[in-house]
Amino acid sequence: MARYTGPVCKICRNEGQKLFLKGNRCFTNKCSISRRSYGSGQHGQNRKKLSEYAIHLREKQKVRQTYLILEKQFARYFNEAERKTGVTGTILLQMLESRFDNVLSKSGFVAGRKQARQLIRHRHFTVNGRVVDIPSYRLKPGDEIAVRAKSEKLIKEIAESVAQSVIPSWLTVDNSKLTVKVESLPERSDIDPEIKEQLIIEYYSK
Repeated sequence: MARYTGPVCKICRNEGQKLFLKGNRCFTNKCSISRRSYGSGQHGQNRKKLSEYAIHLREKQKVRQTYLILEKQFARYFNEAERKTGVTGTILLQMLESRFDNVLSKSGFVAGRKQARQLIRHRHFTVNGRVVDIPSYRLKPGDEIAVRAKSEKLIKEIAESVAQSVIPSWLTVDNSKLTVKVESLPERSDIDPEIKEQLIIEYYSK
């Protein structure tokens, strides 16, 4: 499966904000954007004002990179969201938030989406009692993630090292049983308010 393997701190610097792509490091003073809040490269401090198209493109790229999704896959998500009844932007974000790797990263059991993807691929988790090794698997209300018995020690060690974060209201996490239950799809108010999904809709409408 194709995936981005370049420096992820460079992405945050170019987008001008933390995308939390490097786990615990993002919460420390070692975070690159905290130390150098300008773009990467020798001309990073001399960026020109963005055009309207560039603003739309950058928002789409920011969201795509936040969820670790490649271009074609992100376009498929948008096309599917556009075909559904409802607010396209909200539906798109709900689809992204309900991905297996994202839900796992929100649980506090792993240090970010990148590690979640790796552990899912290595078959450490089940969904409703069945092993699922697809990071993009979309969870539904009522689905429950659990840690396989042979992986409990590993996941507990990782969870203890993860910086504590607020668990979303649409998830129920049981730290003693190492389970995560999806209670509902997230409302727009539950999703990062910094995301401007209208710009993404305008980008694909051009």
